[in-house]
Amino acid sequence: MASDLILVTGASGYIASRLIPRLLEKGFRVRALARQPDQLDTRVWAKDVEFVRGDVTDPASLGRALLGVHTAYYLIHSMAGGRGYMLIETEAAHNFASVAENIGLQHIIYLGGLADPNAPNLAPHMRSRIETGNTLRQRSVPVTEFRAGVIVGPGSISFEMIRFITECFPVLPGTLWLKNKVQPVSARNVIDYLVAALDHPEARSGIYELGGPDRMLYADTMLRYAGLRGLKRRFFTLPAVPIWIMARFVDWLTPVPAVIASPLIGGLQSDSIVLDDSALRRFQDIELIPYDRAVNEALAELNPARLERVWEGLGRDAIEMKHEGFFIIYRRVIVQASPERVYRVLTSMGGRNGWPYANWLWLLRGGLDKLFGGHSILLKEKGGAGPGLKEGDSLDYYRVERLEPDHLLRLFSELRAPGEGWMEWRVDPAPGDCSTLTQTAFFAPRGLPGFFYWALLGPLHRFIFRGLIRAVRQRSET
Repeated sequence: MASDLILVTGASGYIASRLIPRLLEKGFRVRALARQPDQLDTRVWAKDVEFVRGDVTDPASLGRALLGVHTAYYLIHSMAGGRGYMLIETEAAHNFASVAENIGLQHIIYLGGLADPNAPNLAPHMRSRIETGNTLRQRSVPVTEFRAGVIVGPGSISFEMIRFITECFPVLPGTLWLKNKVQPVSARNVIDYLVAALDHPEARSGIYELGGPDRMLYADTMLRYAGLRGLKRRFFTLPAVPIWIMARFVDWLTPVPAVIASPLIGGLQSDSIVLDDSALRRFQDIELIPYDRAVNEALAELNPARLERVWEGLGRDAIEMKHEGFFIIYRRVIVQASPERVYRVLTSMGGRNGWPYANWLWLLRGGLDKLFGGHSILLKEKGGAGPGLKEGDSLDYYRVERLEPDHLLRLFSELRAPGEGWMEWRVDPAPGDCSTLTQTAFFAPRGLPGFFYWALLGPLHRFIFRGLIRAVRQRSET
């Protein structure tokens, strides 16, 4: 079966970005459907995937996407569309099922939401997820439906809400909904089930509820996260807070925009737990990952080398964002010089050579760190970088974490700070004997001090980083 062609819809989404590499590892041919497939060109798996431009609200584009496909993963939601998203989701599922039937698709695998369909207070978001599955099943193509609630993994919307809110607040405000029960499931286990559905034809046309081995209150997901991060957190409950206020709050604090946060918060009105253990009985070879272990695995990926670099495909020269536990400042410029020349300039920065922009500020920051008990090395005390630079070397108050000649330099900050920081430069060839230089600053805050640190120094960071990449370009071109 590994020779069969598989379609993954919602290719720019979180689950799809984890699923596609697993399918490729198993030897499947993968076609990815996205409205803007060019934004996925920078993904590490892009070269091994066939991309097709399409939209589930456009049946004509679905015909092209499904042609020759054996199995399709339906990983689409329309919450970003704002009000009326439920009608859009129903229409999209209807279009997809109709075209799939006409074209002879053999199998649809759908990931929906975990909730009791008969709950009297079922939120519109969860009802829409369930109705999407029902709509897909109205046609003749067999549908394997998985239902998951809180998915634990870096980049998961629900996990990022837990992460950022818990990190920021020593005292966590919340509504009575936080006392509702949830059964978090590891993102790795979700992918395990989605892939296993390909090898279990007897599971087709079934509905399977996914949850990890731990059943807890929603509030406990944050308290246990805090414990694993070494943070002390407490809750106080409010009788009622309008959803739109909470959504705005989440939008400001986390990577989740208000238009998506609003239906997700509404989903907390009811329990999200496994009521039917069919998944355990049908897929007995999958080992469920406990919540604490899933969180620790997510925290272990808190490194730029492990990030899904979604910002690089947006075609923008400057971006600031929150993503997978990081605050990120990204800039890109075209340099009228070869990658080798640009790389030599990058690896000559620091030490006695100084930094090419605002060197006095770099000196001041290192001196303050040393004054307050840090172990950073003042710039004037350290020799400059150069051709002999290697991974593990100290460079002022940085440690060289990664070097790829003529392409990559990544430095880990050893400054005393309430969080972990990195600076990274990448150089790639560009037309006309030029280079594309990208500069990215990463900061992973630890607790409320980390948020204050980033907010207070944000204007200074922007000033320095903007000038630094311009100075590197200027030196490379002279």
